[in-house]
Amino acid sequence: MGDENPIRTLGDYSKPSHEGYRNTIELPVGNNVAPLRSDTIRLVQNGCSIHRLRSEDPIQHLKDFLRIIDSIDRNGDTRNTTQLRLFQFSLYDQAINWLDRRTAELRNDILRFQKRQDESLYDAWTRFKDLLLKVPHHGIDLWIQVQIFYDHVDSTTQMAIDYATGGRLRKLRSEEAWGTIEELARYENEGWNDPIFLEEGSLDYKNPDIEQLLGIMENHVDALMKDAISII
Repeated sequence: MGDENPIRTLGDYSKPSHEGYRNTIELPVGNNVAPLRSDTIRLVQNGCSIHRLRSEDPIQHLKDFLRIIDSIDRNGDTRNTTQLRLFQFSLYDQAINWLDRRTAELRNDILRFQKRQDESLYDAWTRFKDLLLKVPHHGIDLWIQVQIFYDHVDSTTQMAIDYATGGRLRKLRSEEAWGTIEELARYENEGWNDPIFLEEGSLDYKNPDIEQLLGIMENHVDALMKDAISII
C-alpha cells in the first residue's frame, strides 16, 4: 500500500483537485467534538439572534452572544470552538448574507493582494499576513497563500525568492516555502551581516549582478527540464 500522507510540494498542489471550498466559518476537525444539543442551539437563537435591521445593535448582539457562551462553556480550551460552532445560529436573514459577503470581501482582498511600488519585501509580507489574520476562516490552503504572494510581488522580489530557493520554489513543501519567505523578509528587515541562505555571495536583489541572474535562470531551466522529463 502507498503512503496515506505523502509529502506534497507546491507543484503537486497546483494540479487539479476535486476538493471544494469550505464553510464561511471554518469548524474544528476531529472526532473529539461533541454534537451540539438542540436546546443549546435554541438558547442561542432565542437569546441573541440578529437580523441586521437598522433598529438592532450589533455590539449588543455580540455582548449577548458572549454572555450565553459564558453560561454554556467556561473552559478556556474549548470556549473558542464553542463560539465558532454556535455563532452562525445567532444570525438570521440579512445578517447571514452579511457574514457571507464580508467573508468573501476579506477573502478577495487576499486573492487580489499586490505588492505596492517601493514597498519592501518585509512590509509587503507583513501586510499580506495581516490580511490573512483579518479573516482566519478564509479557507485558503497554505500552498495557495504562498503562490498568491509570489505571483503578486515585483520581479526583483521574485528573484530574491528564487535565489533563496535555488529556483525550485514549486518543489518545496508548503511549510518550507512559507518559511523561506519568512526568513527572507526577516533578513531584509534586520539587515543581518551574515547571509542565511548561502555561505558566500548572498543576493543583493535590489541590484543583482549578471552572474547571479544567470544562475537563477539556469536553475529555472533545470527545474523546467526535470518537470518535462517526469511527465514523459
